[in-house]
Amino acid sequence: MRFTTDPVDAPELPKKFTFNPKEGIDNPALVISDDKEPDVHPRLCVLKREEGQGFGFYLSKDTGCRGHVVRQVEPWSSAERAGLRKGDRVLEVNEDFVDDKAHSTVVMKVQVSGLKLYLSVLSDQDYEFAVSEGRDLMSLARSFHPIEGCSRPRLCYIAKEPGSGLGLSIIPIEAGERGRYRLSVVGDGPAEKAGVQNGDRLIWINGVMISALTYAALSKMVKKCEGHVTVLVIDSRSEESYKRMNLPIIPAFAKTHNLPYRPKTLHLTQGPQGYGFLLRQEKLRSGRIAHVLREIDPCSPAETAGMEDGELVLAVNGEQVEDAEHEGIVSKIRQSGQQVTLTTISIPDRDYYTQLGISPLLFYEDHIPKREHFPKPPPLHHEGHQNPPHPRLCVLHKEGSGFGFNLGCVQNKPGTYIGQVMTGSAGERAGLCEWDVVVEVNGQNVEEEYFDEVVRLIREGGTPLRLLVVEGVGYEKLRNTRQTSSSGLNLHSNTVPDAPQDDFV
Repeated sequence: MRFTTDPVDAPELPKKFTFNPKEGIDNPALVISDDKEPDVHPRLCVLKREEGQGFGFYLSKDTGCRGHVVRQVEPWSSAERAGLRKGDRVLEVNEDFVDDKAHSTVVMKVQVSGLKLYLSVLSDQDYEFAVSEGRDLMSLARSFHPIEGCSRPRLCYIAKEPGSGLGLSIIPIEAGERGRYRLSVVGDGPAEKAGVQNGDRLIWINGVMISALTYAALSKMVKKCEGHVTVLVIDSRSEESYKRMNLPIIPAFAKTHNLPYRPKTLHLTQGPQGYGFLLRQEKLRSGRIAHVLREIDPCSPAETAGMEDGELVLAVNGEQVEDAEHEGIVSKIRQSGQQVTLTTISIPDRDYYTQLGISPLLFYEDHIPKREHFPKPPPLHHEGHQNPPHPRLCVLHKEGSGFGFNLGCVQNKPGTYIGQVMTGSAGERAGLCEWDVVVEVNGQNVEEEYFDEVVRLIREGGTPLRLLVVEGVGYEKLRNTRQTSSSGLNLHSNTVPDAPQDDFV
């Protein structure tokens, strides 16, 4: 826009500004002073890698700094080709908003995404501006998703039922056209219960994309399924939206329905003999090299935490290690000090995900808790403490998940204690506490009994289960003073070692 002013030597009275809607505003002063709020636009970066290679960037989270920051992008890498830049803040990983998630969770999502990774990012400058303006970062990220009302794909596990099978029919959208099928489901049948909706588009079945399959080949594949099938589906409107956005419909974008196999997290606190398990590198029948948990010691921290022989290690302290070197995994566990968190899965459950061609950690949302969330031994009583605690009778009614507690013991010694009490369980409601020493099981004294016998008594005792327990730190004093409980029992056995020798007590 060009404008002129009158000569200095020929001043005139200011002209009155008039607005002509046909000509618009021709007033430079107004245009210059118009301070338009800058737009903040997330960028979608699509990263593709080869098998055995990384994506080529480093992600960090600094103390006191909000967000997950791209600290370095390697030259010529997948990240650089995708447009990822140093200083970018990651808002979403595969359409999951992660700005408010723990850093270990975000790293794991990246590690297990497969050969393709979709990141929604903001530049450092845009991120800081959006935060300073109080912008809702989740809404900002979602505003660049497919059209409103679009739903994410669904990964559904369908188990056959006698008489109704899978409860669905596969119908070609157009006769003779490959790879385009819709689903018709039986009301209240297995497919509908698993999250499949009438009219859904079938994208993927048991790890196989159906885009190139003929109807005959697809039907043959479904018939070969024994007791279950896993499908990736999406509604027709959302399918069109994903196509317009040039986004693939893949498991990494999906929400899960009814998946039966999940990894589990074990929180271990080291005992006087270590953690009590052996980690071995083995070759599975599938030919895959895996890191397997073996030789779990009875009453050890590993057994108390729920570890089972033959489980595979997927992650250590939230870091995916399936493809890591064996010595490196052992080193990570040793460097954890007195506490470590392992994410594990059984071999049959891992085989399920292997068939699907995805990582079992892809949908695993149980992030690694902070150190202070681990069980801690209660403080020792001072010598001058005069009132040791009295025994407590806890009555537990068995529920679908059991009584909700784990037992612990000192290896090769009689006596048991409560190693862990599940939140919201029957054990918690009955008043059980971690480190309580078990004195009686259904009226039978078990102070001199070994772990296996106590477990047998509990399993055979039925419900309700009556446990007489004493707070761990007060048990020794109670034993020494020979005090008698309200039920007339004489507490005399030493089943718990001194606290300095055992972190559990």
